[in-house]
Amino acid sequence: MKLTVLGCSGSFPSTESACSSYLVEADGFQLLLDLGNGALGELQRHTGLYDLDAIALSHLHSDHCVDMCAYFVARYYRLDGGRCSPMPVYGPQGTEQRLTTAYGDTPSDSSMSEVFDFRTVASGHVFDAGPFRVTAALVDHPVEAYAYRVEHRATGRTLTYSGDTGPSEALDELASGSHLFLCEASFTDGKEHIPGLHLNGREAGEAAVRAGVERLLLTHIPPWTDPQINARDAKGVFRGPVEIARVGAVHEV
Repeated sequence: MKLTVLGCSGSFPSTESACSSYLVEADGFQLLLDLGNGALGELQRHTGLYDLDAIALSHLHSDHCVDMCAYFVARYYRLDGGRCSPMPVYGPQGTEQRLTTAYGDTPSDSSMSEVFDFRTVASGHVFDAGPFRVTAALVDHPVEAYAYRVEHRATGRTLTYSGDTGPSEALDELASGSHLFLCEASFTDGKEHIPGLHLNGREAGEAAVRAGVERLLLTHIPPWTDPQINARDAKGVFRGPVEIARVGAVHEV
């Protein structure tokens, strides 16, 4: 299983990175986790625009989903080969309506469903996507938000993606024993503390310890946060490997 970071900036794009988007591949199948601001461009550096097999959206804040509107254009108005057939898109309740509203002028209220097969997730929902078994867990954020555990069924290798969350028992349970924990670390310890919103580096490290993961990859670090401080804080509590997500980086899971 391979993870490619397409975007890892939190809240809005930085000069170095688009917002959250992660390509997970195995056995020729391509699963995309989130598609935030600017990530559609980076996606095309790593795969064909029409080669994705499924998308899972963690939640409906724009920095995790708004490039779905641009991707709708690419799939709906494709001239070479005609309109794309519907591709599975997993997300919270109301995903289709939110994206249609964000686009603002689709040909009809159901146009997005002509190229996206919207499937609603809920906490504990388990679904198969190609070679992957994906489990969703509701986490602690101001809107309905999910973390995803992606297991390669043939090998048992596992990646857990936190999405956006504050400290969460559900996240700890979902990530248990993961080989790679892709975890948000938006805040700086001692600087920001807003319950039920985001993790800081220390809290991400503590979550990694509780879950007993093998490796920790910090992501969703906004432009105003120093990633080196968050990495230092995570390493202060988690003794396994800690890395900072970088655009274009490829991680074998």
